[in-house]
Amino acid sequence: MNKLELVKQFLITKFRRNFSSIEELQSFQNRKIKKQLSFVMNHSPFYQMFYHDFQKAINNNNLSALPIIDKSIMMNHFDDLNTVGIKKESALKLAIEAERSRDFSPKLGHISIGLSSGTSGNQGVFLVSDKESAMWAGTVLAKLLPGKLFDKQKIAFFLRANNNLYRTTANGRISFTFFDLFDDLPLHIERINKLQPTIIIAPPSMLRKLAEWQMDEKISIRPLKIISVAEVLEEIDRRLIETVFKQTLHQVYQCTEGFLAATCSKGILHINEDLVLVEKEYLDKDKGVFVPIITDFTRKTQPIIRYRLNDLLIERKTSCPCGSPFLALERIDGRCDDLFYGYKNNSKEIGILFPDFIRRAIMLASDLILEYKVTQLTLDLIEIKLKVKANQELVSESVKNELGAIWAHHQLVIPDMHFLPYDLIPSASKRKRIANEMREQFDGKIV
Repeated sequence: MNKLELVKQFLITKFRRNFSSIEELQSFQNRKIKKQLSFVMNHSPFYQMFYHDFQKAINNNNLSALPIIDKSIMMNHFDDLNTVGIKKESALKLAIEAERSRDFSPKLGHISIGLSSGTSGNQGVFLVSDKESAMWAGTVLAKLLPGKLFDKQKIAFFLRANNNLYRTTANGRISFTFFDLFDDLPLHIERINKLQPTIIIAPPSMLRKLAEWQMDEKISIRPLKIISVAEVLEEIDRRLIETVFKQTLHQVYQCTEGFLAATCSKGILHINEDLVLVEKEYLDKDKGVFVPIITDFTRKTQPIIRYRLNDLLIERKTSCPCGSPFLALERIDGRCDDLFYGYKNNSKEIGILFPDFIRRAIMLASDLILEYKVTQLTLDLIEIKLKVKANQELVSESVKNELGAIWAHHQLVIPDMHFLPYDLIPSASKRKRIANEMREQFDGKIV
């Protein structure tokens, strides 16, 4: 790891990118985008071909005129899109072997290989150079680290897979300990008690389990900062975790495509607009629900330009008290795959329900609910798993009424609701409390 690059990026992020206005930020982004477009036109065969008829737009730095890509396009053109000549077959072979052996240290030359979880429907591979790893680490530490860079920190990182990218955060004063979510849960108790981490980074399902262990006195830890990653953070989890550990729960929006957002000092999630430009494809502008189209102007090995994610984000309508001009989010609402559907009354037209509608109905139903999962199986059938403190039958009836009211409010035919005991535990798979497992097609799109 290039420690000098890490420190340089830390200082730049911490002290030189404190933009005072949106105009200043936009000017910075335009310069970065112009430089990135010039780079990809010289080094990426895919983008050279893809943008062949858009030279005028590139010359004018008119990003919005360029075509959009997604994961399927990126993976189909992986060999020609990346700028270091790595073949998808070789990258996949190394990444899959790492998953099987649980040894994530091997690289292809100076390039680290990662494998996405495939929750958006197809598995992805990402490439990061040693320099990009150091820059990523410096940026992450600048945005997330409590105190100063050289303060002693012990970081506990709970994830499905380790990667050289994450290892770059370790140095003489900062130790990094990976907790493999494939391991049996009891194995983590002894390790985390012994480590006594100052920072914990984990999916909310694992953070909730840590909070439960803390309440049951199975563990006794006092972290300075807790950061939620990888799964949708829901209010039912946030309240418990913050209450048990007596601190604000922070959040990171990190995916295969980049380090997209992090919480500020006030606990509000902001897009990292010093790293990426986000265009909004609104699904409901009044409610601020949009799908992000991102352009990352820091990644050279595997350039990401006008890349449509599969996530549902909700923008914050009021400015953040921290004063940052970076786009603030109310929350990450889930994935486009998590939208619910229903027949409109007296017709065969299809209406949609956002995941947040389902989430709010559950919260309003009862404060006795400890855990839940709501799954749409068909247009006419919803499966609901509940774990409650007491009065299971009464709570189930209340949930049924609240969900039915949501369908009725949006003039949709109320589906049958089938209740089952809650049987899910934290695991290596991403937890989804709201999921759509339908296989019907609407407008040619499988949902």
